[in-house]
Amino acid sequence: MALVLHAGSANKNAFKTLIAAEYSGVKVELAKDFQMGVSNKTPEFLKMNPIGKVPVLETPDGPVFESNAIARYVTRLKADNPLYGSSLIDYAHIEQWMDFATTEVDANTGKWLYPRMGFYPYAAVTEESAIAALKRAFGSLNTHLASNTFLVGHSVTLADIVLTCNLYLGFSRILTKSFTSEFPHVERYFWTMVNQPNFKKVIGDVKQAEAVPPVPKKAAPAKEQKPKEAKKEAQKEAPKPKVAEKPAEEEEAPKPKPKNPLDLLPPSKMILDDWKRLYSNTKTNFREVAIKGFWDMYDPEGYSLWFCDYKYNDENTVSFVTLNKVGGFLQRMDLCRKYAFGKMLVVGSEPPFKVKGLWLFRGSEIPKFVMDEVYDMELYEWTKVDLSDEAQKERVNAMIEDQEPFEGEALLDAKCFK
Repeated sequence: MALVLHAGSANKNAFKTLIAAEYSGVKVELAKDFQMGVSNKTPEFLKMNPIGKVPVLETPDGPVFESNAIARYVTRLKADNPLYGSSLIDYAHIEQWMDFATTEVDANTGKWLYPRMGFYPYAAVTEESAIAALKRAFGSLNTHLASNTFLVGHSVTLADIVLTCNLYLGFSRILTKSFTSEFPHVERYFWTMVNQPNFKKVIGDVKQAEAVPPVPKKAAPAKEQKPKEAKKEAQKEAPKPKVAEKPAEEEEAPKPKPKNPLDLLPPSKMILDDWKRLYSNTKTNFREVAIKGFWDMYDPEGYSLWFCDYKYNDENTVSFVTLNKVGGFLQRMDLCRKYAFGKMLVVGSEPPFKVKGLWLFRGSEIPKFVMDEVYDMELYEWTKVDLSDEAQKERVNAMIEDQEPFEGEALLDAKCFK
């Protein structure tokens, strides 16, 4: 008996199995005349998957449901399939990225997309959380793909198939260019994958979403129709005093977003935008103008200074990968641009390169929302600047100025977050 896949022809979860089958030389047929909402409700289908979800693979040994499990089954039908790598660690990394594709990419894409399609109730807070989580996932993926064409090894694996199919849903329905352009390596990876012959044979031509789907309008409650007799009786009754009601606009006004805790701090004499403007506009006599201006503005009661040192500098053996790592970190710090200024230095003329930074944050500590949201933070050792130590103050000056040599070594690059 041939393997029969019960799913619609445009189902991205069915794509996983069909693409794996193309790479593995396994024949899989789509069930004929499958209709979502009809075919998956029949007694015959519910015997294969009592939940009624698709896809389901019909095999000689019985049915298999859950898309990743089906894709694994088809892949393993070919002995020593390169889709599963060439070593035990390859296999582990393939499974790792398949889980990542499911829990980080697919889940958060769905939380953003499906309420806008009307499948679930829309909640702005839930959407904001999903977008933040998706950006965090894309940032991590972007860093990995900066030095890798494929997720594992040097050829397509099952991890690439699963991730690309999950990305396909987002790219085609809700992830516009303005979102994905922040993650150029993810973009390059996705378009490379979907244009591979075995992918293109199954998925066809892919077009990126041009706009985010609008939030569905709330359905207005149906007005109750009253019989004519009831209307006549109502006219005879004495008019009742009206109870004052809130206007509809007031009732439906969205609740104001809770303020960031940093906005509730006592006012500071230091205006961060003034410092950023001074830094950007100072072209000559930097020490005398910008550095002096910084210390004149600096408010130790309202702001704090922090050094950061990358914990794993021994990994920084390739210059462009190290620079991309720092660039990705600065992208993910965008959520605190209103409250921070930073300098990141890549130090050394030969690998391994050292990554060091200086950050100015609103408040006396590193903001909690930054520590919670930016996963890179834990990759650095953070040390609060001791302003009573003149050597540390001079180190601050040198980092703001991009002084070279820095601590006896050449600067490979210096980036500013402002």
